[in-house]
Amino acid sequence: MRAPADFERSEDNGEAVLRFSGNLSLACLGDLPARLETVEGGVARLDLSDVGRMDTVGAWVVHRFARDRGAKIEGLNADEQHLLDQVIAAEHPIQLPPPPQGSVTRALDEIGKAVINSGRTLYGLLGFMGATVLAFWHVITHPRRFRFNATVQRFEVVGVGALGIIGLMSFLIGIVIAQQGSVQLRQFGAEIYTINLLGRLTLRELGILMTAIMIAGRSGSAFAAQIGTMKLTEEIDAMRTIGVSPMEALVLPRVFAVVFMLPLLGFYASIISILGGGLLCWVDLGITPVTFIQRIREVVPLTDLWVGLVKAPVFGAIIAMAGCFHGMQVEGDAEQVGQRTTTAVVQAIFLVIVLDAFFAVFFTNVGWT
Repeated sequence: MRAPADFERSEDNGEAVLRFSGNLSLACLGDLPARLETVEGGVARLDLSDVGRMDTVGAWVVHRFARDRGAKIEGLNADEQHLLDQVIAAEHPIQLPPPPQGSVTRALDEIGKAVINSGRTLYGLLGFMGATVLAFWHVITHPRRFRFNATVQRFEVVGVGALGIIGLMSFLIGIVIAQQGSVQLRQFGAEIYTINLLGRLTLRELGILMTAIMIAGRSGSAFAAQIGTMKLTEEIDAMRTIGVSPMEALVLPRVFAVVFMLPLLGFYASIISILGGGLLCWVDLGITPVTFIQRIREVVPLTDLWVGLVKAPVFGAIIAMAGCFHGMQVEGDAEQVGQRTTTAVVQAIFLVIVLDAFFAVFFTNVGWT
């Protein structure tokens, strides 16, 4: 028989006492919570010695009343006291979600977070560059630590493996430059200057720039994914444990490979672009290959070639270190590998374009125009 929950008020030594009876359970509470709200005056004690059964809801009703009125609870057995203690311990204020931000505030907040994150990433990349330089110096002073086989293998992956895609891309770019340039120059009867445009633009800018972007997407992303996966599987921690430096074993071979191969790939891309443009000039403009080659030798200064070759190692170092740096930053789960790989490619391409702009201004100021 489930006795309904009830209470009565009495006076004990001048103190108001509420004596509960029945079962303080959800099924038996009835209108007890509402009647407790109508209790007037102060209450010193709550006597639960006559309660037959109490569940979590009943304990919460009693605790809430005692908390609001500053009353003391007594008369509980060990099990009921433990239940009440658990209810009291579980009580915590509800944190309401903050009000939604306005569109302008939200946009400024996103911009601020992006700027702070970019600054931290740039700071970390600079530190990683310093660590790479220190590792390079350590290898120079201890030549036996140089990993020749790993470096040669990276040469093959970064350089030989990219010849096909870079050649195709460069050939098509050369055709596009020649075709678009000839269309505009034909209006002035100056189609012959298509050779000037093609030769100088590919050797000085587009050959190395497009190659660097392609290597950033092809090899930079691979570096980040490979090292990031090794970080997740704790292979890098294992290398440190056995005394192998990850900078010397993983980073330096990749940096060496890209730094040494990018000038060669850039020169290769420029030559293929010129061949593609020369083919278009032969077919569309009637300029024979002999005339095309003679014109290229006359109008393209050797400084254009040097400009591309000087920029290439710098671009290569940026691409390799950006990929390795973000691979080393992977933590947590496989999703981080994807995020860091994407960030490595975007950051490498961005830095390459920014540095290319600085190089353009620098070489103009020194007279290599």
